[in-house]
Amino acid sequence: MTAAFIDAFDAVLADLDGVVYAGPHAIPGAPEALRGLAPRGVRLGYVTNNASRSPAEVAAHLRELGAPAEDGDVVSSAQAGAALLASRVPAGAAVLVTGSRALAHEVELRGLVPVKSADERPAAVIQGFSPDLGWRDLAEASYAVAAGALWVATNTDLSLPQARGIAPGNGTLVSAVRAATGREPLVAGKPEAPLFVAAAERLGAQRPVVVGDRLDTDILGGNRAGFATAAVLTGVDTPETILAARSAERPGYILGTLAEFYVPYPEPKADDGAWRAGRFTARVDGDVLRVSGSPDDLDAWRAACAAWWTARPDADEPTVPELVWRA
Repeated sequence: MTAAFIDAFDAVLADLDGVVYAGPHAIPGAPEALRGLAPRGVRLGYVTNNASRSPAEVAAHLRELGAPAEDGDVVSSAQAGAALLASRVPAGAAVLVTGSRALAHEVELRGLVPVKSADERPAAVIQGFSPDLGWRDLAEASYAVAAGALWVATNTDLSLPQARGIAPGNGTLVSAVRAATGREPLVAGKPEAPLFVAAAERLGAQRPVVVGDRLDTDILGGNRAGFATAAVLTGVDTPETILAARSAERPGYILGTLAEFYVPYPEPKADDGAWRAGRFTARVDGDVLRVSGSPDDLDAWRAACAAWWTARPDADEPTVPELVWRA
């Protein structure tokens, strides 16, 4: 019997927004797929860039949606950001928190003192996503950063999947402070590797797979950590953006949904100058990518990615082929 995709791994490091849920609602089939991991001996951890809620709050939300989650299963960029701050400023230092109460709590746990105004001369600014942030909050952050405070961003995700569509993420708010100050923050969460490494160590994983919907955070960070990576098509990135991805952001696997954990994965194979995945083949001719198959079938995209990436192995920028589909 052919092994299922998930049988090659001992742990899943799953993103949340766009993978498990979109806004307050579960992505159809995701909780059921995650519940199937434990019976197969596969550990599960959640790695999230969203710093607006505490790990305990996130875990409680996951349980409400039917996904398995203990408080310690969630590793957040808020935790990573507070740890980074604590390594750079002395204990007891004032820190301007531009973000949620959960982020302020993580700062307090590290022995630092959250403040709300640049007039309190904070040693650092930590900026994380909160839907309640407004202009005055960004202005206070800008004043402190411009005055020389250390600036840490929990993450720089430009967008955030919501039930109604794609909304601005923390990176968009960080860009506002960057534009006002001309400064660059230190980034604590994805796509930096330590967040993924810490999650794998917490699970005792030797063969984890990072599963995410974003190339620029989940996949890039998993690749930097040296882990297997799988892009799932339930959030931000699409087959078209994955095909065009720069080398550092290319996933090892492409999944339509998490339900595909439990079926064999059609590994693309070289086939007489072309690449084949399942019943479909793809061949590169200069800047033209010819695909024998339907754009509605994910195997055709898997073959297309294998062919294009082999022809463009060192892409520092996204590269878009001329796609020619034929039945």
